Amino acid sequence: MAGSARPPVKLLAFDTSTETLSIAVDAGEGAPVLEHTGSGGAHASATLIPAIERLLQQAGLVLSQLDAIVFGRGPGSFTGLRTAAAVAQGLGFGAGLPVLPVDTLLAIAEEAHAQSGASRIVALLDARMGEVYFAAYEREGVCWRTVQPPALGRPEDVPVPPDWTIAGNAHALHPGRLPPDAPQVTALPTARALLRLAPALLADSAAHPAAQALPLYIRDKVAQTTAERAADRARKESLRGTSRTGSE
Repeated sequence: MAGSARPPVKLLAFDTSTETLSIAVDAGEGAPVLEHTGSGGAHASATLIPAIERLLQQAGLVLSQLDAIVFGRGPGSFTGLRTAAAVAQGLGFGAGLPVLPVDTLLAIAEEAHAQSGASRIVALLDARMGEVYFAAYEREGVCWRTVQPPALGRPEDVPVPPDWTIAGNAHALHPGRLPPDAPQVTALPTARALLRLAPALLADSAAHPAAQALPLYIRDKVAQTTAERAADRARKESLRGTSRTGSE
């Protein structure tokens, strides 16, 4: 991800991937970021658009004045992801705006970094059914490098090298199933984190036409190709290799 500077932009960001709805508006030019939190999941479908309208009104903006719509694309709650993608697509179409889909686990890493300063993070979200969504990121300057892309697995199978921080909402929900000695940060994919990630992503031309506001599902992919399984094993071995090196 490139780290080139970018002039201030006006952005709307929201995430509905968890039980917490998070919305934020950045009006740019030094204006304070306005935020709203509420009930996520199934409730978000009824409250997201009215809450967005109130925040935009408070910011003195209309949709057409924004530069982009940023949303958490997943993984996470199926219902929440469908809601976020549908709203981003509808608002983007209506106002002629591009959309910026952001991985929710990357937003967790960004939020955990803001809280703790940690720069090597294994981000986890509870996926129910005794499983977690997980990914690993390392911060390089003001940007993040993906070490392990988003995946689904049992908590005890998630590779966590020494000196890496576990962040998210999974450790409290799966006691005893994650490394007990790893630093832990409770964090969610907040809209404010999405706003912080947006400038570098926009500089990397990661924004898309509204029609491409699509959710990222992990669980609904039942099988991997041979190449995907090999790549996944290689990534996990790389993390475990980091673990062995760090313990020597």
